[in-house]
Amino acid sequence: MSAYSARVELEPTGLDADLNELEQAMQLSARRFAKKVMRPVGQQLDHLPAAAVIAADSSLWQVFAEFAKLGINLTDLLQLPAAERARLKALIFEELGYGDGGLAVVLGAAMVPSIVLHLMGRTDLIERYADKPIGCWGITEPDHGSDMLDSSGHTRHPAVGHGRLNCHARIQGDRIVVNGQKSAWISNGPIAQICILYCGYDDGTGEDKRCVLLVPLDLPGVSRGAPLDKMGQRALPQSELFFDNVSLPLDHLVAAPEDYVRAEQGVLAEANALMGTIWTGAARAAYEHAYEYAHERKQGGVPIIQHQNVRHRLFHMFARVEAARALSRRVVMFNEVAPQPALQGSIASKITVTQTAFDVASQAIQMFGGNGVTREYPVEKLLRDARSSMIEDGCNEMLAIKGGTLISRI
Repeated sequence: MSAYSARVELEPTGLDADLNELEQAMQLSARRFAKKVMRPVGQQLDHLPAAAVIAADSSLWQVFAEFAKLGINLTDLLQLPAAERARLKALIFEELGYGDGGLAVVLGAAMVPSIVLHLMGRTDLIERYADKPIGCWGITEPDHGSDMLDSSGHTRHPAVGHGRLNCHARIQGDRIVVNGQKSAWISNGPIAQICILYCGYDDGTGEDKRCVLLVPLDLPGVSRGAPLDKMGQRALPQSELFFDNVSLPLDHLVAAPEDYVRAEQGVLAEANALMGTIWTGAARAAYEHAYEYAHERKQGGVPIIQHQNVRHRLFHMFARVEAARALSRRVVMFNEVAPQPALQGSIASKITVTQTAFDVASQAIQMFGGNGVTREYPVEKLLRDARSSMIEDGCNEMLAIKGGTLISRI
């Protein structure tokens, strides 16, 4: 039994008492990268026009270069035992979110093609495109948003036809030909080198069939829209993708219609779980800013931390961050060690943690008072970034409908 103490000084990361030597080293490396590279770059990019974020002289490219030096990649993580891999993934992505939520999504989205290819056993394509590390996930369409994440139809209105998808692939001889459009919300769309494309499968029957393709984005017929100018996560470039008779070899068919649901639910389970860890880090950042400010800012002749109401609010912020961390890590662990991931758990993590990040950031602004709403201080950016997280990777309301179906008996 541990000795009782009325007061225990915690590290900024909170209740991390059981990390082994490797985990401590990886966490420290990721945290240094988050604070020294991601945070200042994220602040700089937040002030730039959307087109300047992806310009050749943008500091965005520094993030990719410095992240590569950490030696963190999916292939190496997959060589580890499942439990060890889960703990490291949760630790690393939390630190990335602690640095900058938008840039963390940039790095996570870059890995999505590899995640899906590993899921579907396509190591041949992973090796073939190893020189194209910046990926994107092409799923959202102009007429089909979060409903693209539900091929079973549970989130569609029963009285309305779903409508033809905006992007389709068709087999023509020994080639796959892609035509159509993906929406402006494709993360890394303006900069990605490869796309894991979720689209319709046109076999001439008129049925709503779907498939997954790997599409190199330097092929003839691929074009991109202008990067979005957004409220939050401005460091994350997003744009439309257009496909005009883009021709692919047949082996770039990653999931045929019969495998589509496995590919869809597998990537969503992974993406939502990682969103949980990323935005835990962002919530932690908001809490830490508020904590430090409360010890520095004086009102009534004393630092505001001496006021009971401030301590009360800080404690509840701390508690919510720890609850978010517990859920997000539990989900990552379960999904790695179980025979198959629990999508409902990933959805619960994504919804709970993004809401927590938004609420804690809002409380941080309140703690800063008038300073909190100025761009001179970091917390208003955290609020804008967290607000966007409640929509990306499936908006929270639609995900909850899907999650409710998964846990029900209907």
